[in-house]
Amino acid sequence: MIVEIKVPQLPESVSEATLLQWKKKEGEAVARDENLIDIETDKVVLEIPAPQAGVLVSIVKKDGDTVTSNEVIATIDTEAKAGAAAPAPAAPAPSQEQKRVEAAAKAAGVEASAVGFGTAVMPAAKKLAADNNVDLSKVEGSGRGGRVLKEDVQNAVAGGSKPAAPAPAAAPVAVAQGERPEQRVPMSRLRQRVAERLLQSQQTNAILTTFNEVNMKPVMDLRNKYKDRFEKEHGVKLGFMGFFVKAVVAALKKYPIVNASVDGNDIVYHGYFDIGVAVGSPRGLVVPIIRNADQLSLADIEKTIADFGKRAQEGKLTVEELTGGTYTISNGGTFGSMMSTPIINPPQSAILGMHATKERAVVENGEIVVRPMMYLAQSYDHRIIDGREAVLSLVAIKEAIEDPARLLLDL
Repeated sequence: MIVEIKVPQLPESVSEATLLQWKKKEGEAVARDENLIDIETDKVVLEIPAPQAGVLVSIVKKDGDTVTSNEVIATIDTEAKAGAAAPAPAAPAPSQEQKRVEAAAKAAGVEASAVGFGTAVMPAAKKLAADNNVDLSKVEGSGRGGRVLKEDVQNAVAGGSKPAAPAPAAAPVAVAQGERPEQRVPMSRLRQRVAERLLQSQQTNAILTTFNEVNMKPVMDLRNKYKDRFEKEHGVKLGFMGFFVKAVVAALKKYPIVNASVDGNDIVYHGYFDIGVAVGSPRGLVVPIIRNADQLSLADIEKTIADFGKRAQEGKLTVEELTGGTYTISNGGTFGSMMSTPIINPPQSAILGMHATKERAVVENGEIVVRPMMYLAQSYDHRIIDGREAVLSLVAIKEAIEDPARLLLDL
């Protein structure tokens, strides 16, 4: 029985996808639920498993092809044996037009099986090739329409036949220019979507950024004191991101406009706190959403972030996990960034940028002391968020991190 392999129903916000690379070839046996190919949307990579065991007899869509929901991309024969790929279609009989062109070519003295339909060989080139045992199929023609000329055969005799140029591939191609090589690589769908959204954000939002700095010593001391017991109790490491998610939620509760968004001429106030956490992946930056972060414990938040990080590396995040969000946190400090102005993730109205923690000299109670300090940057949409709310909400985040007991006491 022939079973069709189709593209799964894509989410409403995703119109098309790209096939990445087939993991099986035509004629190879496949097991039920075995992943046959990954397809890339502008948000996630999805796996297409085999619906039945059998033999992959036909691949309809090739690597790199664009596909849509429910489109047939291959077929499986559940009764066939391995090696039984779909038979190649028989060559069509020459058309009247092809016969006419061949006759015209012969009258013109051009030796060709099909001029305009194949490679033409000039009579002198054919004779010279026969005299020197040159395989004309490996000689690239330089004449009009790719015709093989006598000079082409002479060059093949002198320096070895030149193989025909390969068909262009979808893989990255390095183009050498003397000592200055270049490489042209097509953007992935995810990268295209990220570029589109960031450009949209800068064009539609009135982005302004406010800065502050936070003393990380209280959080670092608390983490060092309890990290071993925390990991043993909850099965996850105690990081810093959980504290920042808690601090952000506390600040958004005090200043709800920072958690709002613009919809036409309306301001939409969100009565929930869905916090996006920017995560790097092999495919690029993704922002999975921690839903209802205000209802989660510190351990729950750390478990969610750890799970997101693992599945982002594996390309296992779902579209639903990457959709929505009311506020985003981006931690450039993991890569060593000291300062940045993060771009808002639309339709959100604000984003927090964390940076590297460095020991710096600061003044406390009139004395110079060394403290582990981090710069914070909050970019916001000035259309609905005034400077007062932007600055005070960032100060609220700073104060919560510098006194983490407040997060536990909900103060």
